[in-house]
Amino acid sequence: MKSKANYSYIGIAFIVLVFGILFIPKIVNRYNEGDIIRNNESRSNGISTQNSNKLSDLSFIEINGVAKKVPEFSFVNQYGKTISNADYSGKVYVVEFFFTTCPSICPKMNNNLIQIQDNFIKESDFGVASFTINPDYDTPNVLKAYADQYGVSNSNWHLMTGDKSKIYDLANLGFNIYAGENPEVAGGFEHSGNFALIDKKGFIRSRLDDYGNPKIFYKGIVSEKEGYGDDGQKEEISILKQDILKLLEE
Repeated sequence: MKSKANYSYIGIAFIVLVFGILFIPKIVNRYNEGDIIRNNESRSNGISTQNSNKLSDLSFIEINGVAKKVPEFSFVNQYGKTISNADYSGKVYVVEFFFTTCPSICPKMNNNLIQIQDNFIKESDFGVASFTINPDYDTPNVLKAYADQYGVSNSNWHLMTGDKSKIYDLANLGFNIYAGENPEVAGGFEHSGNFALIDKKGFIRSRLDDYGNPKIFYKGIVSEKEGYGDDGQKEEISILKQDILKLLEE
């Protein structure tokens, strides 16, 4: 019985040895070639990164544990062309809500966006999505004149107009960037001066604040040159540029 047991152990050891010689090198090669992805690199906030570069340190904006994507939209741009969220697929872009007759923050916001545009002038995968909150006045022709006035040259920068209720839903529900009519304020409309940053797959992204929470938005009113606004808030155009670059490299 003892002799048979020894033979059994020898047989098992031989099988293990053969398995190691035949299969372990193949497993190692697959691991090195990226077919087997490390668990801590394959997912971030539920987003698969297989077959893509490693994600940057920018956070995903989550709602009930699910990374938030840009809602579907379809509007007409300054050239009269229908533009949807699909046109931004594969591109990193900044989102703003504005109107052309805005007498206060919109000129500041769009001057800052022009600076960002010029900073990434050679990046074909960068764009801007500007949605007017006064579509009754801001026709494609009005938006085209406005774009020319500010120097919009990026072919991926679309100034869009369309159904007012859909634009307001996109702002207030899709991005949680406030926009509304108010006849008591200058210009008749009020809205946030924040920008949203979107990655190539359509997810809303941002860096973390000093407490480890997503900033969610970037302040778009104060310029880099100004440094600080009248209320003491520090400019965030510089960090927005840094984070755009991070997403372009993903």
